[in-house]
Amino acid sequence: MVDFLLAPLLAVAALTEAVDPAHPTGRGLDGVGIALALMVGAPFAVHRRWPGAALWAVGAAAAALQARHSIPAPVAGGGATIGTVLLAVGAAVFLTTVRYGRCPTYQLLAVTALAAGSTEILIAPANSIGSALTVDILVVAAWALGCLVRARRAIAAEALEHAAALKREQVALARTAVVEERARIARELHDIVAHHVSLMIVQAIAADRVQATDPAKTRELHAAIEATGRATVAELRRLLELLRTEEDEAVAARSPQPALADIPPLLDSLREAGLSVESTHLGTAHPLPAGTELTAYRVVQEALTNTLKHAGHTHAAVTFDWQPHGLTLTVRDDGPLTPATTRPVPPGGGHGLVGMHERVAAAGGTLRTGPLEHGGFLVRAELPLTPSDNETAYS
Repeated sequence: MVDFLLAPLLAVAALTEAVDPAHPTGRGLDGVGIALALMVGAPFAVHRRWPGAALWAVGAAAAALQARHSIPAPVAGGGATIGTVLLAVGAAVFLTTVRYGRCPTYQLLAVTALAAGSTEILIAPANSIGSALTVDILVVAAWALGCLVRARRAIAAEALEHAAALKREQVALARTAVVEERARIARELHDIVAHHVSLMIVQAIAADRVQATDPAKTRELHAAIEATGRATVAELRRLLELLRTEEDEAVAARSPQPALADIPPLLDSLREAGLSVESTHLGTAHPLPAGTELTAYRVVQEALTNTLKHAGHTHAAVTFDWQPHGLTLTVRDDGPLTPATTRPVPPGGGHGLVGMHERVAAAGGTLRTGPLEHGGFLVRAELPLTPSDNETAYS
């Protein structure tokens, strides 16, 4: 916007100075003079994109106007005169110094001052030294002002960057402090929970020993075990809340953890994405712990999502084999049939095969994955009916 305002303003100012016949050698204004006067202002419209070229264009137009005696020389009649055309040259030097970052500004100063002084010596022989000095002083002043503005801008940008870096450092330190505090509190809660569990074991042993001889004492010990167990569960919940990350909290706030009942809608979404999925149930279903159901859901989700990503719109089969000791979950695909299209892929668990192994191991089960002999891929998870020691904390 500044450039587009400067261009017509300086062009009109150059025309006004050129048409003024007050100087002794004034010759009025003809077509060439009008074109040169317009060329004094026109390059400013593109100065931001081509600062060097615009500077030389303005300088050449100003020199041509002076050579044709359309404007007075810088020194004439015993005094120095800085007209609007020379001020346009100074403005071009100033803006070029501020914006031209491809070469050092002192090189720009040397070349511009030498060119301006040499030009004045050639076109103003009567007052060559005075004119050259006047123009060079103008160039140096414009260059110095441009350097000052450029330095202040650099200092301001550096201050902003420093403030942003300092803010990032403060945020990082705050997060580190939160993590360290959570770890300290988690260690304390771990000691409390371990104490409660040890106390429950001692009370259970004592209740077993006095069960036949002192029923009242047995009931008292059972009540104490129940109270201690409730306190332990409460402490465990506090521990999990402390260790939960912001991402976990956001996910938990959006929806409850999925279970086996959520697998059919998952299969429907995969079918809409182009995957042909069959589901088979063998045996009689048994209730599973919540963490084990979550693990089964994530295994099916991750396995089928990988199938859609790597094998495309192929055929897959999910088998739930219920046995007295647990659930054997099998996901098998036929391998690539046709190239996958760009249709959207439902989000997976995001953990891959390593994540599936960790989840199944946390539930106390085993996982086997690998390619099939005749093509395709197999994922088989064996999940127990009883939860493992670390399943609750993991899920």
